[in-house]
Amino acid sequence: QVLVKESEGGSVQAGGSLKLSCAISGRFFGNCAAGWYRQAPAKERELVSQITSAGTITYADSAKGRFTISRDNAKNTAYLQMNSLKTEDTAVYYCVICGYWGQGTQVTVSS
Repeated sequence: QVLVKESEGGSVQAGGSLKLSCAISGRFFGNCAAGWYRQAPAKERELVSQITSAGTITYADSAKGRFTISRDNAKNTAYLQMNSLKTEDTAVYYCVICGYWGQGTQVTVSS
């Protein structure tokens, strides 16, 4: 059984930082792309960032310069470091690895 599990999100004030992690079990991670999506209330789910198995990275314009995606293949884990958070970053964040989705984790940024 393949399982993707995200770390807990949290609440932070605007300008603060959070780091999310996402681990996969039951599937080899090294040849998987990993991505982070988010969905704010009344909005569609959107891609935040993605990292391929080769390490190629893409960011949404809203994440560029503030968020950093990374991966540790030895730990079967992907990360999303979020800095300079804004209230508009408030959303449920989802991790996807090799097409397997996590359950989502809430990130709330207050002013």
